Amino acid sequence: MDITAPIGAERSGRVRYAAAMSLYQAGDIGAEALEVYRICALLDAQDPGPLLAELHLPQATPRTLTAEVAIRALVDAADRYIAGLPGPGVPEVRAGLNQWRAGPVTAAVGRGAVRQDLLGPALAQARTRQPDLAHAIESAAPFLDWHTYDEYPPEEIGASFAKGHCYASIIGENAAIAARDYDLGVFLIAPHVLYRDHNHAAPELYAPLTGPHGWRFGAGRPLIVKPAHAPVWNPPFQAHMTKVGPTPFLALFGWTRDVNEAAKVIPAGDWPELEALRLKP
Repeated sequence: MDITAPIGAERSGRVRYAAAMSLYQAGDIGAEALEVYRICALLDAQDPGPLLAELHLPQATPRTLTAEVAIRALVDAADRYIAGLPGPGVPEVRAGLNQWRAGPVTAAVGRGAVRQDLLGPALAQARTRQPDLAHAIESAAPFLDWHTYDEYPPEEIGASFAKGHCYASIIGENAAIAARDYDLGVFLIAPHVLYRDHNHAAPELYAPLTGPHGWRFGAGRPLIVKPAHAPVWNPPFQAHMTKVGPTPFLALFGWTRDVNEAAKVIPAGDWPELEALRLKP
C-alpha cells in the first residue's frame, strides 16, 4: 500500500502518512503537505485531498517504485527504528549501516522470493505501531533475495525451522547493498516454530516487529516471553533459542562482524516439549 491507500480502509490513514513520510524524505513533498497527512493519519475516512487543495498544496503522487527507491527507503526506515531502541548493540549495528548505506543498489528480481504467507500476517501486526517501517519492508520485499539458512544439518535444526523460515540481507556480502563483514536484514519465521538452541561468532541484534515470542539464553534455561519491539542482543557465542508465537516472527537483524562464521546447533533435551508449546497471543 502507498499514498493512494483506499479512503476508509482500516489503518489506511497511517499507511498514507507512512508513504507521505517517505516522499518527504525523498524531497518529493514539503513539510506542509506532510503535516496534512499527519493530521489525517488517525482518520481513515478523511481524504487529505480537500485539505491539501484548501491550503493550495499539490496532491502527492507515488514515486516510481524502483529497487533504488524501495531499498534506500527501507534502509532509512530501519535506521530510524533501530536508533530508537534501548539496550546494547544498537550503536554497533547503526555504525555498520551508516558505513555502507551509500553503496550502489542491486535488485534481486527473479531470485529468491519472500514467503508471502508469512510476510502478510506479520506486516498486519507490525503496521499497528510501525506503519512507516512496515510499508518500507513491504515495498522492498520484491527487490530482495530471500533464502533459507542452510548451514545447519537438517537433523539438528529440525524440519519445522528448516522449512518454516526465510531471510533477506539488505546490507551485507551479496546483499542489495554490498558490505564487508557486516549483515543487516529481515528475518521471518512461521508461527509456533522452534528455532532451536544455537550460537555463532557474530554479535547479533534482533529487533522484532511482531510478538509475543519466547527466548532463552542457554540450553535448559527458563523460557522468557517477550513482546514485539523488545530488542535482543546476543554477544559472540551466546547460546540462544527462539519460540515463535501465533503471529509469524518478523524482525530486523544485524550481525556486526564475523558474518562468515557458521552458526552451530547446541543440543538440548527439551525440544519436543518446546515444539509442542503454544504461546498465548
